Amino acid sequence: MQTSDPTLKIRPPVRVVGDPLKASGPFVLTCEHASNRLVGVVANAADRALLDDHWGFDRGIAPVTEAMARALDCVAVLSDFSRLLVDPNRPIDSPTLVVERCGEVPVSFNQGLAPADVRHRIETLYAPYHGTVDRVCRARLARGPAHLVSMHSYTPDFLGQRRSMEIGVLFDDYEAEAEALGGALEKQGFAVALNEPYSGKAGAFTYSIMKHGQAHGVPFIELEVRNDLIETVDQQADVAARIGEALRVFAPA
Repeated sequence: MQTSDPTLKIRPPVRVVGDPLKASGPFVLTCEHASNRLVGVVANAADRALLDDHWGFDRGIAPVTEAMARALDCVAVLSDFSRLLVDPNRPIDSPTLVVERCGEVPVSFNQGLAPADVRHRIETLYAPYHGTVDRVCRARLARGPAHLVSMHSYTPDFLGQRRSMEIGVLFDDYEAEAEALGGALEKQGFAVALNEPYSGKAGAFTYSIMKHGQAHGVPFIELEVRNDLIETVDQQADVAARIGEALRVFAPA
């Protein structure tokens, strides 16, 4: 049974870096899988191993997103709860909104959830995250144009297959913009692939940024960074700077 967590009153499930009423940069950044924090449940040893791995959050991408927000004078919205509780990058009717297993490993606190438990997580975690993104977008866009960029990371190996690309540019409607950004990222020294390691088509893996981009009528793209490139503080700063430079081609004209 999902329990209430009084810490949500002092530590909300979402963080905002920068001020949408002051930021002058041309982007709103989002990070849907920024944290492996648990709220209202207790993890066992197997859960903790999942939480510390890619199953629990996108390793390394939160500090990259924060560094980009500071360097570009942009506002960023980051989740502060694990995707294992509820995934803000999935629609509410998705079968992977709350997963019971990660591969062969059961997630103990997701076993036998009642519909009320799922609703509770949606109301206290998922909805506040999306509400904050919407409010930040409205405040920032009221002051001038800005494009939306969602930041994620992925594992270098998946089911025994090596992923050689270093950054994936995920898109649906904005193919020309994605191609231009891919070229700019290549100039920054990255091995780039479009719509890899996941496709951005139809929003299966880009739900959040598509939802808010379409709602506010602005271009949106999701970036996937291979997480072995952003393990250390120095790596994170370097990757953030290089992506920030490449993003100039995606800025509003």
